[in-house]
Amino acid sequence: MARANAYAKRFEGAVVWPGKRWEYPLHMEQTNQEAANHTQLDERSWWFYEAVGVSTAMMGRTLGAGQLYLEASQDEDGKRLDGGKFYTLRVPKEPPVAQFWSFTVYDNETRCLIDTGTYPDRSSRDDVVTNADGSVDLFFGPTPPVGKPQQNWIKTLPDRGWFTYFRLYAPTQPYFDKTWRLPDIIKVK
Repeated sequence: MARANAYAKRFEGAVVWPGKRWEYPLHMEQTNQEAANHTQLDERSWWFYEAVGVSTAMMGRTLGAGQLYLEASQDEDGKRLDGGKFYTLRVPKEPPVAQFWSFTVYDNETRCLIDTGTYPDRSSRDDVVTNADGSVDLFFGPTPPVGKPQQNWIKTLPDRGWFTYFRLYAPTQPYFDKTWRLPDIIKVK
């Protein structure tokens, strides 16, 4: 049940931006899971299926402090992310962070970092190639993308599903007022 809740969130307010595939992986009113009129048992179990700990700083509710997690397990067409296929994501310019952003890939079954022999994360702290307009193109697939910057690539594994957390460290106002939006992950056709 926890796995079903984690990868098919059906709770009101779980979607970050209407019409997009990004969801909140941590969607509780407070760390003790008590809402105004009920205990958020399903919401807590979905988070604890994917992760373990929780703190107020991880809930992303303080302007310019803490961290915020956004999760995706589907591409723009609603298909599950497949380690044998190729995908791309354009991180728009000026991500709303006072510190940095980070994109990390996890294995659907183990819920651990995907085990490819390399660290499956890219962030604004890395030497990623930035486009002329300030955006960053990230690439995902079992082999490096041809003609694309290798330092923007995260290796995936064939026959393994994956999901990601896009973290915003010290989120700023454009995130909270939703004027900055992260596009969906796109399957390369």
